[in-house]
Amino acid sequence: MARKKKTDDAGGGGGDWMTTYADMITLMLCFFVILFNPELITQGQLDAIAESMRMGGIGSRPGGVTVTPGRAADLGNTIMSLPSMERGRVMGTALRRAVSVFSPEIRSNMIRVTHDERGLVITLAGDAFFHSASAIINMEATRDTLLRLGTYLDSYELRGRRFRIEGHSDSVDVDPLGPWEDNWHLSVERSRSVLRYLAALGVNERRFQIAGFADTVPIAPNDTPEGRAANRRVDIIIIDDGHL
Repeated sequence: MARKKKTDDAGGGGGDWMTTYADMITLMLCFFVILFNPELITQGQLDAIAESMRMGGIGSRPGGVTVTPGRAADLGNTIMSLPSMERGRVMGTALRRAVSVFSPEIRSNMIRVTHDERGLVITLAGDAFFHSASAIINMEATRDTLLRLGTYLDSYELRGRRFRIEGHSDSVDVDPLGPWEDNWHLSVERSRSVLRYLAALGVNERRFQIAGFADTVPIAPNDTPEGRAANRRVDIIIIDDGHL
């Protein structure tokens, strides 16, 4: 009986499919890196990821093979070690810790913790932290919170970071018989009061900038009591490196 001729082994296409497969896995890695914390992904980080992919040779070979052998295995490590990715992880950790440290104040609307183009923002409600129309801090109500704030800003994870304290007011004119020339004066003095207290707790004041914006940067309409109360605030910003 004639024996059947042995067929060739399957998969005779060589190892190129492995490179395409590695390319797909790398792209998935990039995708999930972005999804990991979308609020902290900046345009600079996206550009860095795209540049790393171009360096890997994407689109440089025909037939769907897009990454040269040996590069795909290192590309994920390259992306995760980029300085911008490291800064994003640090700020993400700082954000989560701030939410934990100030959770009682967040629930009572004394503090808001957000993140924007300036960096991580800890907002102190003016009516909770200051006496009415004054730059004197209400110590009886806020001492414990300010102590935790000082400890947080002086923590190991924020070493080397710089901070900016920004005072804001509503649009109502100050009392002409009071100590403030105008809302600019009041907003700056509230920033200075917070700085002086944090410095007294041991936080290096050379890490700070201060500013007063009066009513020029509202976060709510000034035509309601609630809106004006929201605008009376002090923002403590852990500055993103791009805004130093």
